[in-house]
Amino acid sequence: MEIEHLPLSGALVLTPRVFTDERGYFMETYSLDRYRQCGIEETFVQDNLSLSRRNVLRGLHGDARMAKLVGVLRGSIFDVIVDLRVPSATRGRWYGAVLDSARGRQMYVPKGFLHGFLALEDETLVAYKQSAAYDPAHEISVAWDDPAIGIEWPLGGSRPILSARDAASPPLRALKA
Repeated sequence: MEIEHLPLSGALVLTPRVFTDERGYFMETYSLDRYRQCGIEETFVQDNLSLSRRNVLRGLHGDARMAKLVGVLRGSIFDVIVDLRVPSATRGRWYGAVLDSARGRQMYVPKGFLHGFLALEDETLVAYKQSAAYDPAHEISVAWDDPAIGIEWPLGGSRPILSARDAASPPLRALKA
C-alpha cells in the first residue's frame, strides 16, 4: 500500500495494491492490521454508502469525535477535508484529492476535520467508515463555498446540487471554538 502524508497533519491518502488479470481486478479495501501499520488506530464502528449523480456536493460535515476512511466503489469524487482542530497550525486550511474506483485510493480523515465531496460522474458510489456512530447532536456543518476556507471545487462554472441543509450551512466563523 502506498501512503501519502498530506500537508494537514494526520490526514492520509492511501492507495492499495491492485491485482489485475483477464478477469478484472482484486484489491483489499480494509485490513485492521495493515491500516494500523499505516498509523490508523481507530476502530471503525459504522459503514455508510452514498449514491450521487454528477455535480452533487455533499458537505462540509464534521464531528469532533469521529474519524473517517473514505473510498469510491463506482465513479469518482473530488474529496475535501478541512482542519478544525484546536490548536492546529493548519486550522481552517483545506486539502482536496480525486478518488476513483479504478485506483481504489482512500482518504483517511482524522478526528477534528470537516469532510465533503463533489461527485464527478453520474452513479458515483462512495463508501466510508466512521469511528463513532452518527449522532446529529454532535454534527457540525459549514458552508461548502465559505470564502474564508476558499475550496477550489472543480465545478467548471456550474452550480452544485446541494441538500437543503448543505445549502443553508453557516460560514466557518459562525462556529464556536
